[in-house]
Amino acid sequence: MSYEKVALIGIGNILFHDEGLGAYLVKYIEENYLIPENLTIVEGGTLGFGLMTYYQEYDKIIVVGNGSKEGEPGTIFSESADEILKGGNVRKTANEVEITMMVEICSFHEAMGEVQLITMIPYDIIEVKNGLTPEVLSHMPKLVEATLDELERSGIKLEPKRAPKKSFEAIIEAYANPKQTIDCAI
Repeated sequence: MSYEKVALIGIGNILFHDEGLGAYLVKYIEENYLIPENLTIVEGGTLGFGLMTYYQEYDKIIVVGNGSKEGEPGTIFSESADEILKGGNVRKTANEVEITMMVEICSFHEAMGEVQLITMIPYDIIEVKNGLTPEVLSHMPKLVEATLDELERSGIKLEPKRAPKKSFEAIIEAYANPKQTIDCAI
């Protein structure tokens, strides 16, 4: 199916190791793929309910982050809004709770795009440290593939940029340790 307006939202706090995997994923896609006009990429971080307008103004919303389902680190799950709502109170992370609540609220108003949640089981979301654990980093290519597949099912096939591909390690380093440049022109 093809959608007029699609939002790809990466969620999670980059200060807590694997918690930031959604934020790193969207930055990776933004850096390595040509983005068509009908796709908006959002680093949603910890915006929570601040993301609700995307749920209401876009035809398709793909949210990527970490999840708390049972399984080995790196295991990927994909759920529709209906499946999210059926999951009820089994949400264990703040991101999962906020997403479930936003879907519940928006579903009352009939003004909600189709929502797909893609999650990966993290290894560590407790330690205060920028970056991803090796256990999760090794599975990020699978998460990129799952996200690209969902985009393609939504009518968007991303083409790689011609520039040399930026690695997740380079993305994480630049994202977690931004450098400020100062224009000193007189």
